[in-house]
Amino acid sequence: MEVFSGRPRGPERHPLGGGSRARRASRPDRRSVAGQVLLLQVVIVVLLVVAAVVGMVLQAANDSLQQGRRESIVAAQTFASAPGTAEALRSPDPTAVLQPRAEEARKRAGVDFVIAMNTDGIRYTYPYPREIGKKFVGTIEPALKGDTVIEQAGGPPLPAGKGTDVQAVVPVTDSHGAVVGLVSAGITVRNVAALWLPDLPIILGSGVAALALAVAGTTLVSRRLRRQTHGMAPAELAELYRHHAAVLHAVREGLLITDADGRLLMANDEATRLLGLPADVRGRPVRELGLPEPITRLLTSPEAVTDEVCRAGERLLAVNKRPTYPQAESEGSVVTLRDTTELAAVTGRAEVARERLKLLYEAGVGIGTTLDVERTAQELADVAVPQFADLVTVDLLEAVLRGWEPTAEGWRHLRRAAIGGDRRMIPVYPRGQIVSFSRRTPQMRALQEPRVTLEADLRQAQGWREQDPERAARALERGLRSLVAVPLRARDVTLGVANFYRMAGSAAFESDDLTFAEELAARAAVAIDNARRFTREHAMAVTLQRSLLPRRQPEQDALEVAWRYLPAEAGVGGDWFDVIPLPGARVALVMGDVVGHGLHAAATMGRLRTAVHNFSTLDLPVDEVLGNLDDLVVRMDNEENTDDAREGQEGEGVTGATCLYAVYDPVTEICTMARAGHPQPVVVRPDGTVTCPDVPASAPLGLGGYPFETAELSLPEGSQLVLYTDGLVEDRTHDIDVGMERLRRALGGSGGRTPEQTCQAVMDSLKPSHSSDDIALLTARTRKFPRSDVAVWEVPSDPAVVPSVRARCRERLLEWGLEEAAFATELIISELVTNAIRYGSPPVGVRLLHGRSLVCEVSDGSGTSPRVRRAATTDEGGRGLFLVAQFAQRWGTRYTSHGKVIWTEQFLQDGASAASGLAPVDFLLDQFDEPGL
Repeated sequence: MEVFSGRPRGPERHPLGGGSRARRASRPDRRSVAGQVLLLQVVIVVLLVVAAVVGMVLQAANDSLQQGRRESIVAAQTFASAPGTAEALRSPDPTAVLQPRAEEARKRAGVDFVIAMNTDGIRYTYPYPREIGKKFVGTIEPALKGDTVIEQAGGPPLPAGKGTDVQAVVPVTDSHGAVVGLVSAGITVRNVAALWLPDLPIILGSGVAALALAVAGTTLVSRRLRRQTHGMAPAELAELYRHHAAVLHAVREGLLITDADGRLLMANDEATRLLGLPADVRGRPVRELGLPEPITRLLTSPEAVTDEVCRAGERLLAVNKRPTYPQAESEGSVVTLRDTTELAAVTGRAEVARERLKLLYEAGVGIGTTLDVERTAQELADVAVPQFADLVTVDLLEAVLRGWEPTAEGWRHLRRAAIGGDRRMIPVYPRGQIVSFSRRTPQMRALQEPRVTLEADLRQAQGWREQDPERAARALERGLRSLVAVPLRARDVTLGVANFYRMAGSAAFESDDLTFAEELAARAAVAIDNARRFTREHAMAVTLQRSLLPRRQPEQDALEVAWRYLPAEAGVGGDWFDVIPLPGARVALVMGDVVGHGLHAAATMGRLRTAVHNFSTLDLPVDEVLGNLDDLVVRMDNEENTDDAREGQEGEGVTGATCLYAVYDPVTEICTMARAGHPQPVVVRPDGTVTCPDVPASAPLGLGGYPFETAELSLPEGSQLVLYTDGLVEDRTHDIDVGMERLRRALGGSGGRTPEQTCQAVMDSLKPSHSSDDIALLTARTRKFPRSDVAVWEVPSDPAVVPSVRARCRERLLEWGLEEAAFATELIISELVTNAIRYGSPPVGVRLLHGRSLVCEVSDGSGTSPRVRRAATTDEGGRGLFLVAQFAQRWGTRYTSHGKVIWTEQFLQDGASAASGLAPVDFLLDQFDEPGL
């Protein structure tokens, strides 16, 4: 605000002489402020210019003196160091040699004298020969010590005149560094002054020019000041300020001025009226005036304020504050006050609308950050408190929390999913409890109609009070007053109800709040329904995947096994593992991973797991198993990438799969394994040593045509083989090398742990808080098949030895207490050995394994595979393998690098064979019971 006041300056009365009047107007009046300032500035400028000229003269003289010293030193040192100077000083007649040289050097250097002397100060040279041989006038002692002397001293007359000299004395040294004489050169002071006297006119001219320029500048400043003050005298300016004060107190805006110490320097009448200030406020501290705390804080704080509204009694004041002179040492502040009470209502409504829009924006950003139903409900409660309500509860149908489709039958029983606000003050149903709403409650009415239900005063809400009279009474006692119940609906389906409460200290809900509550609930309902759908699909995928994974450990004698499986939070993947018993007491361990997530990855995993079971049944070598899996994945990709494939199918094609397949033989304690793009296994030795065996890494499944290399590991009894998927050791925050190091540290010292304890220790150390990928972990501790339960014989290729083999077999079975299984076992051994000798090739061997079952193995060097056939009545042979299949629960063939092995397995029950319900003789006779005979 700018206020101009004072006596208006009307047209001046002009004298008759116009020319003289113009000249007088251009000259400032000495009585005016401009004239007085001009006179003072001219005096100051003259003094400054004179001081500057004197300083420049002194500086020039000093510079000339320094220049004379430098020239003297240079001349003296040049002559002293000239070739032959030291030798001339030692010659019989130094003057004859040095005098002409000194005069020539003096003229060449432009100095007034160059004197050569001995160490006693006797001159050998001088411009006037009559002075040669006399004592040198000056100080020579420092020069005798090797230093240079610079001084002002008098001496004999010189060609330049008589007077004080500026001279330098330097030593003359020989080749050994000894001082053999001295040289002095110098300039008279009169000649030194001649160096700077030529600059004196320039200095004086500069001073005059500076004085003229300063006077001109001062004149311009004076004219500008005269224009700004309108040529007024100090008395006229005082009158102007009096008029300014009159206007200042007449405006309808309060004005306050404070100093840096918080004292009130000035307050106009409007400020006094608005704040109710006493008359004697000038100079008093603001804190002693009894003003409202917001006003006092604003007046005493150093911060600037723009249109901040403060309450002063019944008035709402808009306050603006700015510093008076920010560059001054005593900084103060100017505060203006405007009465905005009439605009408060309109401004308040606009502010409420702005806050509502901001809250809706925060709700759009803060609700639905995850795909968890309960977390989304809690985000709704957190966003609404305390900006819109003091307490918020969210009740959802049980079907919604489980991911099912909600139905109207579930409205009577809702589960408390979220609570926002200080629930300790209000007795509400706790989170997780089932709430059964009666038909008259606002919540049930909101669900049934469906629409927003308002209870402005809960003390009058009979339906709400009847729901739980005791709890409602306690809530009312603690200040619960108002309720808005909003149904949560998305895609025309009701998911639950959101309840917004306000306390007695807050304004009750009004009809204007219903639209906002409905909009807020609608946004949350969409996010909750998305989370519900994800929960349903996630549960389906997890159920499918868990159904495809092993549910229990198979019975076997080779390994003690434990495992862990953790699905990813974002969706199940294709990780799988398996423990498959094989013939000969061996066990196959499988760990695989299908790239991707979702139902397609889980279904692909199921197909691969089934294929591994089938290939294991064929008892193929580990590299052939991976090769067949690779062919299967290639065929699956080709099938799903055909033109007939349905467009838009989730996860089309198998984008990649890895697998590790290992077979452990407890008899030989050898583990054979191969891996197709899978992370390397970890072995924990019985002494606790952790190693990563060098198993060759082959290409992942699905690339086709790449060979798979195998490795054989010797695993002593008690060793632990740890298999896992990359989700355990690889994360977005670190690479796989860091994860492997963490895994090795977690497995350190696990030699004495059980596989179950090892799995738990690894998961406790490496399990991430939020898993982005599936995690599968399999730990197997090796067992050694007892030597006493193994019988091995080499059989000559002679059918006559078959009875002896049966006899030795019977003896071993009697030692094992298997008398009841002896007959069937002898029959099996007899048939298999006879076939090996007759149709196979040497060497022929027999092995019996006594464990959970009785395993009989007959090996030979032939690669031909036997098969079962039904012999005709007239055939004399062809019934051997058929009999074997009848007496053994399982039998088969596996191929080795040296031939094949025919094996049978007989389950044992209390030491007896559970082969068949038929007696051996009856069974044999039954083979000849053909119709028509």
